[in-house]
Amino acid sequence: MSGLAMLIALLVIGVFFRSNLIAAAALILLILKLVNLQFIFPYLEKRGLEIGLLFLIISILVPLASGKIDSKDIIYTLTSLPGLMAILGGALATHLNGEGLKLLQVDPAVIFGLVFGSIIGIVLFNGQPVGPLMAAGITALFLEVIYLIK
Repeated sequence: MSGLAMLIALLVIGVFFRSNLIAAAALILLILKLVNLQFIFPYLEKRGLEIGLLFLIISILVPLASGKIDSKDIIYTLTSLPGLMAILGGALATHLNGEGLKLLQVDPAVIFGLVFGSIIGIVLFNGQPVGPLMAAGITALFLEVIYLIK
């Protein structure tokens, strides 16, 4: 199946399963391809993840910048059980994200499984597709466990 057909299929799947992010991403890439702006693809492939993470981090830091979170809240969070679990979760998630990035570099085709899994998560579990890198990290963890068992 060609890249164009795959993008159209992802667009249809995204619209059908109400995954606006998948549909929008497929549509943007489809437009870039159709108006012959494919020279942007290598830049998006190299820096797209960083750009996306930048906006994700900005959205997470908005409550801090707007004053909804103050130093008292931060101190409590860092010294409470939920806060300590958040630190542990953040460290584990960062490690898994790194492993996911390695997996995507070694086997970029795995992204289609991640997208399909995201669609299943959206439709069946009312999930949000905000963590394809984390999904790749969990996949890498699953593969590591399977390789250890073999």
